Amino acid sequence: MRLRNAPLVRIAFAVAAFVSLSACEQNSFVAPPPPKVEVAPPVQRAITRYLDATGNTAPIKTVDLVARVQGFLQSINYQDGSPVKEGTTLFTIEPETYKLKLEQAQAAEVGAQATLKQAEADFKRQADLVQRQAVSQATLDTSTSTRDNAQANLQQAQVNTKIAAVNYGYTNVAAPFDGIVSNHLVSVGELVGVASPTQLATIVQLDPIYVNFNVNEQDVQRVRDEARRRGMTTAEIRQLPIEVGLQTETGYPHKGKLDYVSPTVNQSTGTLAVRGLVPNPDRVLLPGFYVRVRVPFDKQDNALLVPDVAIGSDQGGRYVLVVNADNVVEQRKVATGPLDEGLRIIESGLKADDRVVTAGLLRAIPGQKVDPQMQKGDATPAPAK
Repeated sequence: MRLRNAPLVRIAFAVAAFVSLSACEQNSFVAPPPPKVEVAPPVQRAITRYLDATGNTAPIKTVDLVARVQGFLQSINYQDGSPVKEGTTLFTIEPETYKLKLEQAQAAEVGAQATLKQAEADFKRQADLVQRQAVSQATLDTSTSTRDNAQANLQQAQVNTKIAAVNYGYTNVAAPFDGIVSNHLVSVGELVGVASPTQLATIVQLDPIYVNFNVNEQDVQRVRDEARRRGMTTAEIRQLPIEVGLQTETGYPHKGKLDYVSPTVNQSTGTLAVRGLVPNPDRVLLPGFYVRVRVPFDKQDNALLVPDVAIGSDQGGRYVLVVNADNVVEQRKVATGPLDEGLRIIESGLKADDRVVTAGLLRAIPGQKVDPQMQKGDATPAPAK
């Protein structure tokens, strides 16, 4: 009898043990702790707001050097591509011929002066004789005409002398300003200036140098609004500093100032043409370079900034995740500005004491609790040099 009931007893015991074990597991379940996230308050510091643009460099002066008189090129007095000072003779064009023409004109002027002197003396003599009725009035009229013709001939001779002097000066082609001269386009012994002025070379001034760029309509309005707030005049706006950097350079090492602002906005592009003037003593900037430009137009003492990684976006715009006093995650809509030394400027939507989630963003779900851990160390990225 006991042997037949043994399997039933073992089954009943196993069922009771399973039920007991299940009850123990249900009673010992504990909810997982809130996820840990790193938080940090916004960085608060003084910032400078900039207009950023891309532009290109251009020389402030560039002149084609031409032969303004006809003759054979006698000498080239510079090295191609070399810097020259204003007034330096660069080319010489057969000066002897024009020197002789000048001397000829000067001699003719001296002769005209002598003729006029004689004609004036004869006129005075004839005028005295007419008063004494020793000669007729017709004789005086002839003397007067001779004197007037002598005066006209002297004036013509003086003009011819000046023309000859100018042409003689053109035989030496000099640098009109300090600059760099291009390669020569003619050779010694070549006949130049035959039918029209012959281009000899080009001279370019590189120090200082222009930087041309365009500002969009929205930025123009921002600058004008800020200028009105600060009481700046149009002349003061045109004296704003500018900072320039080449595409291969870090930061904006070249400093200058605004030089020109167009009075009208281009309707086809919606931009305003602006020009800066930048010192270029080492000739690092060459005409035609594409450059990065920024113009500081506003300063703010207590701006709020957060790491760019802490900012998300959705159909509603940009946002950050903050942890409130109950350690619950909230999604906060923000208006963002440009980057400043690696951090993103927050225009509105944050307060200085907010705790912004900076790490563990995937674990931070709006409406749920988290375990906020204050970020250790300096979270501010190193500024760009």
